[in-house]
Amino acid sequence: MAHRKAPRFLGLLGVGTVFLLMGLALFAERSGIRADSADAALPLLDAAQVQTAAQAMEQVPVSCLLLYSSADPVGMEEMTQLPQIFQDMKVGFCAVDVSARPMPELTGYRTVVVSISDLSVLGEEVLTLADWVRDGGRVMFAAALQKEPCSMLLEQKLGILSSSYDCAQVDAVRVREDFMLGGGRTYGVMDGFESAWEVELGARAEVFADSGGEDPVPLIWRTPYGAGCFVVVNLGFCEKAYRGFYAAAYSLLEPVCAWPVIDGAAFYIDDFPSPVPEGDGAYLRRDYGATIEEFYTNVWWPDMLAMAERCGVRYTGVIIETYEDDTVSPPLRQTDTERFRYFGGMLLRAGGELGWHGYNHQPLCLPDTDYGEILPYHPWPDADAMEASLRELDAFARAQFPDSAMSVYVPPSNVLSPAGRALLAERFPAVRTIASSYFGGELAYEQEFGVAADGIVEQPRVTSGALLDDYTRMTALSELNLHFVSNHFLHPDDLLDEDRGAALGWEELKGRLDGFLDWLYASAPPLRRMTGSELSGAVQRYAQLTVETERSGAAVTLRLGNFVDEASLLVRLNDCRPGEVRGGSLIRLTDTLYLLRAQSGTVTILLEKEDAAP
Repeated sequence: MAHRKAPRFLGLLGVGTVFLLMGLALFAERSGIRADSADAALPLLDAAQVQTAAQAMEQVPVSCLLLYSSADPVGMEEMTQLPQIFQDMKVGFCAVDVSARPMPELTGYRTVVVSISDLSVLGEEVLTLADWVRDGGRVMFAAALQKEPCSMLLEQKLGILSSSYDCAQVDAVRVREDFMLGGGRTYGVMDGFESAWEVELGARAEVFADSGGEDPVPLIWRTPYGAGCFVVVNLGFCEKAYRGFYAAAYSLLEPVCAWPVIDGAAFYIDDFPSPVPEGDGAYLRRDYGATIEEFYTNVWWPDMLAMAERCGVRYTGVIIETYEDDTVSPPLRQTDTERFRYFGGMLLRAGGELGWHGYNHQPLCLPDTDYGEILPYHPWPDADAMEASLRELDAFARAQFPDSAMSVYVPPSNVLSPAGRALLAERFPAVRTIASSYFGGELAYEQEFGVAADGIVEQPRVTSGALLDDYTRMTALSELNLHFVSNHFLHPDDLLDEDRGAALGWEELKGRLDGFLDWLYASAPPLRRMTGSELSGAVQRYAQLTVETERSGAAVTLRLGNFVDEASLLVRLNDCRPGEVRGGSLIRLTDTLYLLRAQSGTVTILLEKEDAAP
């Protein structure tokens, strides 16, 4: 990317600006300007008010039969994700391994999900499934099917005109505009492979996603059969980053499908405020003729504030007191505080929030943690040393921001040992949230959205950085359609690391970040902009919520279990249109998908129009 050469005087101007800003910060401090965070729009609930998702699921009646075969590797890949998807959607299910026992009677189930690619393990039971659908049942095939005699018995019923024994390459997913949030465009698949069954569909099959291009392969479709319907997911792979596709496909089965969601977006800035970021400022000198400190003060932070104001983002910054990596000596107080007070005060006055990252950037791990060649960190000698480091961070943060409550902890590099996790719960009751990573790998503390048994909110960050590759965008799309959530984080020192895009330059990365936020809020306009602790309040209400859906004549009634004060749900209306809503409000997201914000434990949706059932 071409860049203009910076004028020679820019560096001197930057130095002067730094001193001016420091002076303004000190003036603000001495003038009594308080660095208060905005009042929480959604406060955290007391731990006594909150249940875990597992406790909530015990209250959900079983309505879905999940069939799998432990001898089927493709179907077992889907089984690594489907139980969590159903728990998050609060779908009560019974999982049965048909390679170990016969398929149970279907009476009493409303839906059946088949996570098996080779249906020969079912034998003639595939015809039992077909008869059940003909009589009003609803079946979803979650694993890409193989062509064999049993699947051939179902082909016409699934809407297939012709099929091959081969599999097609899936390098992209093109999503129909009215199917998913963020639809109407094509998303790249990283490391795509020949995973989808090559089929040609007839006119009865309604395609919701395909592989794009000139000769697209159908990836998600629905076909009516008798009084019921089949839904087929033909992706051929299922990872955490694709859960939203399976949730959206499941929502096509019944005339009305409603599931709890978080309904919030947070944006974290890790290592912020902190000392001047460490690293190579070569690209900053190339593009701006500025030092690292000058660039962050004069360019990066003003750009970040402008982005927040334009998009309504409220940053959550997490503090690092020092970058010294000493884990043995007693912690020393940081004496250079002007930078902390200036940047932290600006963030708070912009409606943001501050939390903990670490006294230094060493994760809360003891000598039994082996970093190996993965991370350049040092363990703490014992739990007391870890505690002392956090006590110092707490004291330092309180001294700089006495009016700012801090309840969110972000592990350095998303690494947190069991001993460190226990320390937070046992000795630091102010910590109400751990915000780590949605994905594992490299010693990461992997999380699901929910509330732990000790009451701490588990709030994974889902996407990160400004490179925003295909995998990141696919994950963001998926989470909008499963949890109706976005949780992104960025490091200031991304601009110092080539692996995180430093060579592209800040103007290019800023453009990508702007484009990502534009896509996010265009895809989900009502998504609430939140700080980290507010998002945790939303997670608390979401994690314990259950929903019972009843269709009676021209009305749909939703009964919400464990409702406290408010709740959000995604509602798919496949064969009807909503009219008056009692106990909440509906926001139209696509032709069939709505966001319900409930103000009561019982919500009634009166229906205006009924079409043919799917």
